[in-house]
Amino acid sequence: MEPPARTPYATLTPDLVLDSLDSVGVRGDGRMLALNSYENRVYQIYVEQGEPGAPAAVAKFYRPGRWTDAQILEEHAFSQELAEREIPVVAPLVLDGRTLNAFGGFRFAVYPRRGGRVPELGDPRTLEWIGRFIGRIHAVGALRAFEHRPALDIAGFGEEPRDYLLRERWIPPELVAAYTSVVNLALDGVRRAFERAGDVARIRLHGDCHAGNVLWTEPGRGEEASGRSGGPHFVDFDDCRTGPAVQDLWMLLSGDRAEMTGQVADVLAGYEDFHAFDPRELHLVEALRTLRLVHYAAWLARRWDDPAFPAAFPWFGTQRYWQDRILELREQVAALDEPPLACP
Repeated sequence: MEPPARTPYATLTPDLVLDSLDSVGVRGDGRMLALNSYENRVYQIYVEQGEPGAPAAVAKFYRPGRWTDAQILEEHAFSQELAEREIPVVAPLVLDGRTLNAFGGFRFAVYPRRGGRVPELGDPRTLEWIGRFIGRIHAVGALRAFEHRPALDIAGFGEEPRDYLLRERWIPPELVAAYTSVVNLALDGVRRAFERAGDVARIRLHGDCHAGNVLWTEPGRGEEASGRSGGPHFVDFDDCRTGPAVQDLWMLLSGDRAEMTGQVADVLAGYEDFHAFDPRELHLVEALRTLRLVHYAAWLARRWDDPAFPAAFPWFGTQRYWQDRILELREQVAALDEPPLACP
């Protein structure tokens, strides 16, 4: 693919957004709301129907240069495969026979709008309910492999981001030695964790299954008209990839070791109704957390030329920021050598 422009969304004006949608038969009434997304640009569009309270659609404009068409279409196919099995995911609409559209130099997809709130992860019943649907997602994800989507591995999520940050001199000079030492120790710990886990299965995943990508609706509230029941539904498969099943579970865990042990039991109580969980994967919880920390810092650095990033993350790149990352990685070095969470 072509390398992404330094300011890739400079020409994505409101008129272009509305014209893009009009090109596939979705006529906005002029009202649009930018939703919370940094990697892509996502807008809630109110559809022209001549009546107050007309339904809305969500338009997602993909960041130029990030994914190939084949990778995006594979994302769409996976979410549609799940939706066809009545798993509560938000899949793209098929418009003019396709889900991926292009207009004015941008690729975009249109989704039905689905409301909801962040789930209460402190509630065991909520965790079991979410676990039940992640188990269903993984049962489908295990049926076949991705052909075009990337894999979650140490090289891509740990080594390459570390090398990028050091090569491009994002670390303040006085902290380079400390950062280099601790990130190498952390990645050594990640490798040991993967060795302890052994040859666990790699399946198709949501890939970024944190609480913000699981929307919750109360049963019986405003769902009758759409034919959907309440509970969780899963959005934003933009980071779907191949990896161990626990990648879609560990981001639901928080607190101290005892709390996370209880949360694992709650999630797996629902999960294993539909898909078997390999307890060896619990060796990977802190390893995957460590990879996410390293990858996230490099992601911010790579996107710094996008004006949305300095505005949203003004603390990034400061000395305090990197001091905190060094401390965070030191804590992970210790956590990586602890026994895995107990499996119920």
